[in-house]
Amino acid sequence: MDERFSWHIFNELPIVGILRGFDADVVEKAVASSGRGGLRNVEITMNTDGAGGLIKLARETAGKTMNVGAGTVCTLEQLETALEAGAQFIVTPVVNPEVIKACKDRGVPVFPGGLSPTEIYRAWQLGADMVKVFPANRFGPSYIKEVKGPFSQVKLMPTGGVSVENLKEYLDCGADAFGVGSPLFDKDRLAADDWNWVRQQAQRFVEAYQQR
Repeated sequence: MDERFSWHIFNELPIVGILRGFDADVVEKAVASSGRGGLRNVEITMNTDGAGGLIKLARETAGKTMNVGAGTVCTLEQLETALEAGAQFIVTPVVNPEVIKACKDRGVPVFPGGLSPTEIYRAWQLGADMVKVFPANRFGPSYIKEVKGPFSQVKLMPTGGVSVENLKEYLDCGADAFGVGSPLFDKDRLAADDWNWVRQQAQRFVEAYQQR
């Protein structure tokens, strides 16, 4: 299995599906179903019990068709656990210079989280491949457009509140990628084993992105 992150796969559909708080059986089926629907990137959050094992399971399930990363990486210890498990990219909720530097030293793509212009630009200066704008729903698509004004070179990944319905608006405002949780992996749907819904929802995101 190729351990490297693939930008080609990422750019086919630059949406990162976020799995937080699910057990192994759900993670395996969610990854498989969303992958069949066209999802190309998924993250397992490190505040999920047994996250390391779930990352390994997701990698095995996805094979070469998806990038599998770790989210909510706040410390170097969590980073080590994630990378040992096979995480191909790292997402953080905050700007942690140590985590960003460690990722850059290892050639691992890192998407740190920031909200204010200062946080966003600081993350980019430190070497972020892309900055996760979180929580994006606090300001909406227009905020992405405003930030892109002075920081046109900074790649932005709004996360929180991104849906099939507003994806195009975010794209029109300059978003480069997206983090998506419950609109892809709704807890009630997953609890009901509605894997066809997960597949179809991934397809809807593909269609929304292709309408750009």
